[in-house]
Amino acid sequence: MSKVAVVYWSGTGNTAAMASAVEAGAKGKGAEVSVFGPDEFTADKVAEFDGIAFGCPAMGAEVLEETTYEPMFTAVEGSLSGKKIALFGSYGWGDGQWMRDWEDRCNAAGARLACDSVMANNAPGEDSLEECKSLGAALA
Repeated sequence: MSKVAVVYWSGTGNTAAMASAVEAGAKGKGAEVSVFGPDEFTADKVAEFDGIAFGCPAMGAEVLEETTYEPMFTAVEGSLSGKKIALFGSYGWGDGQWMRDWEDRCNAAGARLACDSVMANNAPGEDSLEECKSLGAALA
């Protein structure tokens, strides 16, 4: 059985709904899933999981949430080489530049993106939630 971590931050509940769908998708494929907030996940935990789903909405000028999520991700980034990961999050403006920047960071760190990232414009609809389930399944 694979072990999958879902590490997310949500300000309005949109990314939380996406995280729940990711969790359901991974569990549906038989994975053991652990869900973390950014203050609970550290670089030491990366090695404990076969796959990690990172979720964060776009904030400010299309960046990761700066108070807790960005510091956590910066801390774990150096541990992601060779790790199977996936990214998801919601946004309310812009065109998804925060996700492209995030993918570039993950690729530069040597992470293996298991599937296409999932972005939802505002509240995730059924299509976005199904994509999140598929994302979770890809990590399992």
